[in-house]
Amino acid sequence: MASSPSIVWFRQDLRLDDNPAVNAAIERGGPVIPLFIWAPDDETPWQPGAASRVWLHESLGSLAEDLRAVGSRLILRIGESQAVLDQLIAETGAEAIYWNRRYEPVAIARDKTIKATLRSRGLLVETFNGNLLFEPWEIETNNGGPYKVFTPFWKACQSRPEPEPPRPVPETIAAPESWPQGEPLEALALRPDIPWDEGIRDAWLPGEDGAMDRLHGFAQEGAGDYPEDRDRPDLEGTSRLSPHLHFGEVSPRRVWHMLKAAASGQEAAVADYLRQLGWREFAHHLLYHFPDTTDAPLRPEFADFPWADDEGVVKAWQRGKTGYPIVDAGMRELWTTGWMHNRVRMIVASFLTKDLLIPWQTGARWFWDTLVDADLANNTLGWQWTAGCGADAAPYFRIFNPVRQGERFDPDGAYVRQWVLELDGLPAKWIHRPWEAPADVLKEARIDLGKTYPQPIVDHAEARDRALQAYERIKKS
Repeated sequence: MASSPSIVWFRQDLRLDDNPAVNAAIERGGPVIPLFIWAPDDETPWQPGAASRVWLHESLGSLAEDLRAVGSRLILRIGESQAVLDQLIAETGAEAIYWNRRYEPVAIARDKTIKATLRSRGLLVETFNGNLLFEPWEIETNNGGPYKVFTPFWKACQSRPEPEPPRPVPETIAAPESWPQGEPLEALALRPDIPWDEGIRDAWLPGEDGAMDRLHGFAQEGAGDYPEDRDRPDLEGTSRLSPHLHFGEVSPRRVWHMLKAAASGQEAAVADYLRQLGWREFAHHLLYHFPDTTDAPLRPEFADFPWADDEGVVKAWQRGKTGYPIVDAGMRELWTTGWMHNRVRMIVASFLTKDLLIPWQTGARWFWDTLVDADLANNTLGWQWTAGCGADAAPYFRIFNPVRQGERFDPDGAYVRQWVLELDGLPAKWIHRPWEAPADVLKEARIDLGKTYPQPIVDHAEARDRALQAYERIKKS
């Protein structure tokens, strides 16, 4: 039984349920000092975006309460990670450090250096997989390399033993005789000075309790309808667990096993959802093996793609004023709540990269700043997939028609009416193509195109031809 303290360094694992680093520190024995370091400069150029910081503020507050409930507390520090750890070790005499691994390129490099430095001083340093079902380096092709196509990757994952069962929240965590000083949560300055974040806070309950509530609700009520409803932004057809998974408020093992346990009679539906967890695994697999893809296309020929440079159309896209209702609804939902339905993410990404020919990196950066579930692996995979330049990418000629997508997946226009209020009075027949509506219909709906709602900023048919011509140029080159 150790008597010297252990430090548990929390990062993207803001939970006590099924947390391997917490469990290892408890099993070592002795007091445990939970630590979170606010060190955004360690993560340049991908520091947490504005929406992520709002979520992080709430999640840290929730974790602090959860730790108090088991006799512990959360120590918050600000500064460069190595320096903060060195200082806390000197203050407390800690001889063991535990953390769960991160997989972003900058975090991997930082963590390797810290681990080597601390071990060279004789400290016990152990790291764990607390955020994935499988480590990115565990899944290999027959040639020993990484996968670039999802289906064989997921088959390889499924051929492995099932993820270990999750472990429950510890009943108690031993406290030190005296606690080191920490910063108040407000000192991290995660909340904005101008309170634009009210919509995010109204839409979500960050923290482990919120994650478990959402998981239980989905397992009991939503999983069975998932295959039919998941592409419908007008319905509550998805789990909305993505921000909770990103911040580690729930482990993927917990999700996996809870849904499996609830699968009686709906095994196929649950398998469909677990396949989406597989896409999350695939995203981290790709980021680990191809770290440059955060900024550069995986398919090198796209480095010479003739992208456009038009700040005006980018602003219209960001503000939800493109004149295409399904696109505008998605961008306004994002701005208000920090989240967007996955089908709509594909629509708005296709519109930016193919209708407007704006580089995918521009869209990825906007999502990074505005999404509460901004995850570097998922964000990179999603944008490169839509732009046609990444692994398992959609063929470049697959260009989403925003009108048809809206009519298919928001058939009554409920999603558009929720977020594009100026179109609320438009009948479903015209809700996704208001520029084609008869004048008397527009007048009755109090719509003056070009004034109360914009005309389309681009003609989709012409834009599609332009995008295909650009793709043919890089194919020939």
